[in-house]
Amino acid sequence: MDLSEHAVIVGASHAAVQLMISLRQQGWIGHITVISEESHMPYQRPPLSKAYLSGDLAEERLLLRASETYEKLNVDFKFGCKVTSIDAKNQQLNLETGEKIGFTKLALCTGARVRELDLPGTELGGVHYLRTMDDVKAIRQSAKKASRAVIIGGGYIGLETAASLTKLGIKVTVLETETRLLKRVASEQVSEFYKRLHEEEGVEIRLGSKVVALQGNSQVKSVVCDDDSHSGADMVIIGVGVIPNTELASEAGLVVENGIVVDQFAQTSHPDIVAAGDCTFHPNSLLKKSLRLESVPNASEQAKAAAASLCGIKKAYSELPWFWSDQFDVKLQIAGISQGYTEAVVRGDASLGRSFAVFYIKNQQIIAADCINRPKDFMVAKKLILQQSTIDVAALVDEGIEIKTLIN
Repeated sequence: MDLSEHAVIVGASHAAVQLMISLRQQGWIGHITVISEESHMPYQRPPLSKAYLSGDLAEERLLLRASETYEKLNVDFKFGCKVTSIDAKNQQLNLETGEKIGFTKLALCTGARVRELDLPGTELGGVHYLRTMDDVKAIRQSAKKASRAVIIGGGYIGLETAASLTKLGIKVTVLETETRLLKRVASEQVSEFYKRLHEEEGVEIRLGSKVVALQGNSQVKSVVCDDDSHSGADMVIIGVGVIPNTELASEAGLVVENGIVVDQFAQTSHPDIVAAGDCTFHPNSLLKKSLRLESVPNASEQAKAAAASLCGIKKAYSELPWFWSDQFDVKLQIAGISQGYTEAVVRGDASLGRSFAVFYIKNQQIIAADCINRPKDFMVAKKLILQQSTIDVAALVDEGIEIKTLIN
C-alpha cells in the first residue's frame, strides 16, 4: 500500500462512511474519494420517516459525522455527481459530466432506490416517494397545507410515515393490497397489533385495497382503488419497496443476483472491487444462506469487511441481522430473519396494551423475534437465536419465568 493508491467509494450513506473510517483504521494511506449523486453531506436514513419528518429532529442532527471528521480522514467528496459507467478493465469511472476518475480500488455503496408505481396521476403535485432527505423536505412542504394524506403501502416505511404525519395533525389513510399489514415480514399477531395501534391513534387502515389511479388536476385530490372506492387526499406518499442499484455493477461485468453478489469478505467478482450495504447479495454463515438486507447494522458491519478486503486483510462478515421501527410510542426491535418459520409464539399479550414479543420457531429453535417495547427481551432473543439449541416453548411464553434463564 502506498500514497499513489486511490480508493473510490460510489455512494455516501451509512456503508460509505463506515468504509472510509475503516479504511484509515486498517492502514490505508492512499487517496480516498467519495462520489455521491446527492448534494448533502452523508446523513442517517432511518430518522427520515420518523423524527425528521415529524419535526422532532433538526437537519444538522441527521449528519452521520461532523465535517471535521472527514477532514481528519483526508477524504475528498464529489457531490451531485453521477457515475454513468465503470470501466473495470482499465479501472476507471466515467461521470455524467464527461470526467473520468481512475481507481486502484473501488467500493460500491450504491444502496437502493424506491420502487415506483406506474399508475395514472403519479405525476400530480403532492405525490411523493420517501427515500432521501430531499424527498422528506418536499413531503414536509406538502404537509404544511394538507389536512388529508393517503399512504400507499402498509410496510414499515408506510406505517412510520403514517405515524409521523398523524403527529403533525393530518388525517391519514393507509391503503394496503394484502389482507394484512406487514404480511411479508411479520406474523399475524404483529400485523394485528399494528393495525390496532394505528387505528387507536386515528389512522384509517384499508386492507385488500389495490390502487389503480390518482386523480386531480395539477394537484392530487383523491386515490382510486380497484373496487371503485375513492380516498380524498391533499398529499400521497407511495411506499411499496425498493430496488437495489446494481446497474453499474452489472454493466461492468460483475455478478449480480438480487443485488451485487459478494462473498463473506464483501468481495465482488472483480479482485479490486468490493460492495457493501443495501445493494449487496451476500452469504451469512449464521443463517446458512445468502440474502440482501436493508438495514443500517448490515451496512456498517459489511463495510468493515469491505475496507479490510481493500487493504488486503481477510475479515469475514457474519452478523445476526437486526432492525428497528419507531411508530407513535412503540419501538419495535427485530432480531434475525423470520422467513421459513413454522410456529410463532407470543410472550405477553398482543391483544392488549403495547408491550409483547413474538418468537419465530423452526425445528424447535428460535430463528427470529419481534420485540415491541421490550428491549430486555430483544437482547435475550439475539442470544437465544445464536445459541441454536432446542427451546422450551412453554417456558419461553411463561412471563413468570425470567427469559434470560433460557440462555445456555
